[in-house]
Amino acid sequence: MKSSGELKLEAKQMLQGRWKDAVLMNLIPTVIGIAIAAIIIIPLIAIIGGVAFFSPETLDTVSNGMGNNGDVSWTAQIGNQGGGILSGLLTTIFVSGMSWTFLDIYRGKRVDINPLSDVFRAFKSPFLVGVVCIYLLSTIFIGLWSLLLLIPGIIKSYSYAQANFIYYDILEGTGQKPGYLECITASRLMNGYKGQLFWLDLSFIGWHILAVLTCGIGYLWLNPYIYATKAAFYNNLPNEAETF
Repeated sequence: MKSSGELKLEAKQMLQGRWKDAVLMNLIPTVIGIAIAAIIIIPLIAIIGGVAFFSPETLDTVSNGMGNNGDVSWTAQIGNQGGGILSGLLTTIFVSGMSWTFLDIYRGKRVDINPLSDVFRAFKSPFLVGVVCIYLLSTIFIGLWSLLLLIPGIIKSYSYAQANFIYYDILEGTGQKPGYLECITASRLMNGYKGQLFWLDLSFIGWHILAVLTCGIGYLWLNPYIYATKAAFYNNLPNEAETF
C-alpha cells in the first residue's frame, strides 16, 4: 500500500486540468443539500417540535412547573435523527457517484469529468438501490456496535468504508447486482488497513480547518481532493483486483 503522501499526489494528478469540473460537480449537491434543509428538514423538525410542545400532555407538564424537557426533547431528537439519516443518505449517494468517477479516471477508463451527469451517477438504476441498502445496513450495524462503545462503532465504520466501491466494481465488472451484505462482508479487505485509512483522514485536518475558516467555501475544492484520494486508496488495496 502506498503512503498517504503518495496517494494524495496521485489525487492531485487526477485533478490536474479537471479542477473546474470537479468543483462544479461538488457544488451541485452542496446547493441541493442547502435547498433541502431550508425547504424540508428544518420546517419538518419545527413542525414536529411544535406539535409535541402544544400536545395536552406537554401543556400539562409545563403547567405543573416541570418544564418541557420530556416529550418535546424526545420528539425533537427523533426529528433530528430522521433529518440526520436523510442527510447522510443523500450525501452518501452523491459522494458515491463522484468517487466512482475519480476511480474511473484513476484506472484510465475515462478522461473528462461531466459534472451534470457524473454527480447523479449513483441515482441511476441499478446503482441507487444498492447504495441505499448498503447505507442502511451499514448504519444499523455501526449503530449496534456503537451500543457497546463508541470505538467499536468507529472501527466498523472503517471496515465498511469500501462497500460502495466494491458494489460498483462487481456491477460494472460482471453486469450482475451483488448482494448488499456480500459487499459489506467483502469490505473486510480493509483488515489491516483501517489504521492507514484513519491516518489518511487525519492528514486532511489542516485542510478542514482552512475550509472552515473560509465559511465552508473551501470544501468545494477540498471534497474532490478527498474523494480522489480515497479512490486511489481503494484501488491500491492489496489483492483488490483479485477480490472480484
